[in-house]
Amino acid sequence: MTVPGVGFWVLVALATLTSLATAWALGANSNSPPFAPAIGANAISTMRAAFLIGILAALGALTQGGAISETVGAGLINGVQITSLAATAGLLTATGFMAFGVYTGYPVPAAFATTGAMVGVGLSLGGDPAIDTYRRIGLFWLLVPPVSGGLAYATATVLRRDDIPETVGVPLLAAVVGGIVANVRLGVIPSPPDAAQSSVAGFVARQIGAPTVAGVDPVTVLVTLLAAAAWFVAVRRRTQASAEGGIRSFLLVLGSVVAFSSGGSQVGLATGPLENLYGVELGLPGIVLLSLGAAGILAGAWMGAPKLLQATSREYAQLGARRSIAALVPGFIIAQLAIGLGIPISFNNIIISGVIGGGLAGGSAGVSRRKIGVTLLFWGITLVASVAIGYGLYAAFAAVLGG
Repeated sequence: MTVPGVGFWVLVALATLTSLATAWALGANSNSPPFAPAIGANAISTMRAAFLIGILAALGALTQGGAISETVGAGLINGVQITSLAATAGLLTATGFMAFGVYTGYPVPAAFATTGAMVGVGLSLGGDPAIDTYRRIGLFWLLVPPVSGGLAYATATVLRRDDIPETVGVPLLAAVVGGIVANVRLGVIPSPPDAAQSSVAGFVARQIGAPTVAGVDPVTVLVTLLAAAAWFVAVRRRTQASAEGGIRSFLLVLGSVVAFSSGGSQVGLATGPLENLYGVELGLPGIVLLSLGAAGILAGAWMGAPKLLQATSREYAQLGARRSIAALVPGFIIAQLAIGLGIPISFNNIIISGVIGGGLAGGSAGVSRRKIGVTLLFWGITLVASVAIGYGLYAAFAAVLGG
């Protein structure tokens, strides 16, 4: 049995540190937007939001984490495995872009930066492009802004209608969120032998074991409806007691579930490149890598999130509580869909698109068109530049240090 040399352990340490740095940048940059609408609606202070984001995103990373890791770690390039040196080059590239976003106030799409960087280093390793994966991811990314913005616009328009009382409209939205939450898959819920995660609805259905009807489990449907009804009743009671208080409370709950979802999705961007190193070469359980990413996200949210929170909440639109709800509901739905499909996503894209859509529902005066244009341009530059820089950085590392 060959004993790894000093050089191997140096690369392990370097790759681990860069993964931690990437997770920190994710916590500060990409996990900030979920509470930005709540801050814009004066439902929570910036510092308190940063504190909650750190806790919730770290919990999401531990319980829902790993869903994106396989795509980032092995699905972007064919024919080669990502080495520790390649992972380091890719993560350094992505972290550089995200750190720039933190310190300039411009939201950098973490999924664009990390995906582009890992494609670049994979190509530099001699791998082949995973064209089918790129098409699937690219289509999803292209659909996110119009779908998120469109849903937010439609939701905000409905909430502004005089013929739909807030004691009905807001609870109905809460029911939708509650039904989805019942089907969110978590690692802490007992799962079948062939799965790593399960949902509350799925767990209850397995315990009862009722036969399916036309391929649909009736118990799963029943649990989903019961959860939706419970959320509807709870939020309706709050809005009946105080319309504004109930709306703000629901806005905070929405921000919380979206922040939790962001941790489950985003942690894979920091830990996915190290899956081969930690899982195969070191033989460590997956929870070790997830814990590493969760710790970095927690630190990043607490240290770097406040500035970006203020930028996204104040500069994109003058939001009230209703339009903020409209921005967060599609964000939560799209986030969970991406996790289920294993597609790396950027919460900047989702939430900012929702913020813009919600702002437009109240007229274009509250939306900065110049800021929107600059942001879209920066998203495109991030994707293209990260591929090129990742490719060149790994080539430089390999030339100096060897493979």
